[in-house]
Amino acid sequence: MKALVRYLVLGALLVMVGALAVAPLAAQDGDGGIIIEGNLGGDPATFNPIIASDTASRRITAFIYPGFVAVDPSQAVIVPSDPPLAGGAIVQDWEISEDGTVYTFNLRSDMSWSDGTPITAGDVIYTWTAIQAGAEGIVDTPLSFVIDPTGETGILSVEAPDDNTVVVTFASAECTALGNAGVLYPAPAHVLPEDVADLNDAEFNLSPSVGGGVFLFSEFRPGEQVSLLANEDYADAANGVQSEGFIYRNVPDQTVMVEQFLAGETNVIDGPDVSRRTDIRAAEGVQAYDYPGNSWDYLALNLADPGNPQNGLDESGQPIDQGNHPIFGDVAVRQALAQAIDVDSIISAAVFGEGERMTSFIIPASWAYASELPTIVFDPEAASAALEAAGWIDEDGDGVREAHGAMFAEDGAPFTFTLYTNEGNTRREAIGTLVQDQLAQVGVQVDFQTIDFNTLLDIMDSQTFDSLILGWRNGYPDDPDATQLFTPASDVVGAGSNFTSYSNPEFVALNNQAKALPGCDPAERAELYGQMQEIFQQDLPYIPMFAINGMYAAGGAVEGFGPYPSQLYWNVDTWSVATP
Repeated sequence: MKALVRYLVLGALLVMVGALAVAPLAAQDGDGGIIIEGNLGGDPATFNPIIASDTASRRITAFIYPGFVAVDPSQAVIVPSDPPLAGGAIVQDWEISEDGTVYTFNLRSDMSWSDGTPITAGDVIYTWTAIQAGAEGIVDTPLSFVIDPTGETGILSVEAPDDNTVVVTFASAECTALGNAGVLYPAPAHVLPEDVADLNDAEFNLSPSVGGGVFLFSEFRPGEQVSLLANEDYADAANGVQSEGFIYRNVPDQTVMVEQFLAGETNVIDGPDVSRRTDIRAAEGVQAYDYPGNSWDYLALNLADPGNPQNGLDESGQPIDQGNHPIFGDVAVRQALAQAIDVDSIISAAVFGEGERMTSFIIPASWAYASELPTIVFDPEAASAALEAAGWIDEDGDGVREAHGAMFAEDGAPFTFTLYTNEGNTRREAIGTLVQDQLAQVGVQVDFQTIDFNTLLDIMDSQTFDSLILGWRNGYPDDPDATQLFTPASDVVGAGSNFTSYSNPEFVALNNQAKALPGCDPAERAELYGQMQEIFQQDLPYIPMFAINGMYAAGGAVEGFGPYPSQLYWNVDTWSVATP
């Protein structure tokens, strides 16, 4: 789900980076124009598909590198890329062994990197080697969730018997196999460091010298924008890439993003400010598309000792003692905080009703959503009573509770913690302010801070935080597998997505069962995921918030705009922008 990164997200030929970097993008009559999107998340952290985890980075890497497997956007299912689909996946088709554990992927032979080097199985093996190093804490990649240190689930090995074949062996016949294989993005091994241990600081990461997607890297101006040029040799564009290029332009906040779009300074917007969606829909010539959202905001609570971050598992796959957060280590406290937060009022105030409340960790639009599971009831009186029972009492009458026999905090310690979110995101800033106010009503003092997005990601990855408000954009096609976000295998300091250090053996066992269910019947899998949602709602490593209704829009000059849910740019090679 981090798009999750879990994200199934797109080949071709020629031109060196020097030639790419010298020419700024400028519209010319008849050349297809430039696609311009506002970027609210701050500078992309990297342009390396192995390391990319934030939304801004993934936007760019999805454009400049091919994917592994293709997705049919009209059905939201993974399909063979034979004949090739728009999207630039390198897998042509595959065979599955009788026991369902070995997938033999046959690669296309018509795809090359932009310097003319063929894209081969060796480029996939490079990524796999980096994923293995990530599981050991050597490479900062979010993709290592496909490796289970216990060897009970996930990918066991990836081999390349020849340049056009990749053999992936799984621990068991898993319903998530194709989705997990989707993280094997081919990386240009011939220009990347020979030793993957050097990947984290490779010069390539912010100045990629080759690509193989619909666009190629042109220029990165930190604090301003990323510029890409159309790949003239993109293999999957039947009539060539129609636009001249793509610009990802930094904007300071959501209000400016909408104003720039309405003024024509940008011509595509993804997930615009909910308070301005009516204006966008009413704007002359604007093409708007609404859909059930797959992006969701959450309030994450660090369950482990923030002063001594530890990986979830040791090298042999055995649990490592995480210690306990002095406040959030007690599940009764987490449950009380959830009762003290009025999520319905937050949806009304922060997103103007453009959201659907979540009961657990699965979005309402998912086929596995447990619709019968009730939401957590807003009950500040019950929350106060529960906090008192957990040893948090305001004895001095200053309005802030102190520990008096609390499970993990020293007596006298005030009930105060720091809550972070990323600056410039007005929605999350509103959520944080409302949470701060609501928790103050039950004697909890919240130091709410908005900080630079990449700084926040560093704090999150280091696992030294108390709590934070962020969001996930689910992978595509949607699969509710929780391996990446909520299992000990993904609790890796500096890289893993289970940064709250959540660990529940029953939850993990159900997840593994749902992932490897014989026949993969969706109804049977949904029943197992329903049990997991109940457990999660009791454990609360996240306090569930809401899924944001999805919306894409394009200016009237953009031709070819025709999105599907969660697939804005599936046919971007056909887009063009009319120029005056």
